[in-house]
Amino acid sequence: MIPQTLGGALDETRRRLQDACALSAREANAQAAWLLCHALGCSRSDLLLRAGQTLGVRDAARYAALVAKRVAGEPLQYITGSQGFMGHTFCVDPRVLIPRLDTEALCEQAVARATPGSRVLDVGTGSGALAVSIALAVPGARVTAVDISEGALAVAQANARALGAAVRFLRGDLFAPVAGETFDLIVSNPPYIPKGEMDALPVDVRAEPALALDGGSDGLAFYRALTGGARAHLAPGGCLLLEVGAGQAQAVADLLAGRIGAPFYSTDWQGVQRVVGAATD
Repeated sequence: MIPQTLGGALDETRRRLQDACALSAREANAQAAWLLCHALGCSRSDLLLRAGQTLGVRDAARYAALVAKRVAGEPLQYITGSQGFMGHTFCVDPRVLIPRLDTEALCEQAVARATPGSRVLDVGTGSGALAVSIALAVPGARVTAVDISEGALAVAQANARALGAAVRFLRGDLFAPVAGETFDLIVSNPPYIPKGEMDALPVDVRAEPALALDGGSDGLAFYRALTGGARAHLAPGGCLLLEVGAGQAQAVADLLAGRIGAPFYSTDWQGVQRVVGAATD
């Protein structure tokens, strides 16, 4: 193995990632740096200061192993084991969907509506990113999170413990674990990819749990189930907030209008209608 400087290793990896993962130069450079920081246990600022240093044999081997996983299509966040969300770092692994920046729009809407004492339910919590972030942002909120996956709940519970969030976790499908209970706010980022589009997803996305992606034949199966069951679990004036895929807002709004109340919309950081909600009378 020919010794390289840290800067040289980054340049080589950027080229590999561009070719193998169809990334832009900017994306490839960011991912190359993220992986090298993980291999060295250092920050991005440290990496910049050390760019001219020679990469040691052990560190080079560790970095090469991480890069090989990424080139093979493993998501960056699974390789490093973490993802940022709402200013917090969440542990993630193949048992859970990787939290996206898009979903922060849903979390922000939820935080704006919750108050101390509010009963909040997160349906399909996955990594716990929504439930934990709401609990941390609104002290005193009584947050419950449910998921059908035992593995996902294990990850979510570990994240809640690590971040010091008080969340009640229950296992089960949709509203089954909270039979007879009502909430002031129900949130969900359900699976919304149409089944016929699953095979066309990027390789790294297909590495995420199909259970968290597959939204049925038209991508709306879970919205029908959520809007159909939510009314019985919403307190008077309670609100249901849902993340939706691009182009799905109107279809979901129609479901909400017929089953919950007048719908409203909120956009994500790209200006896409990402959140649709409605409150009971």
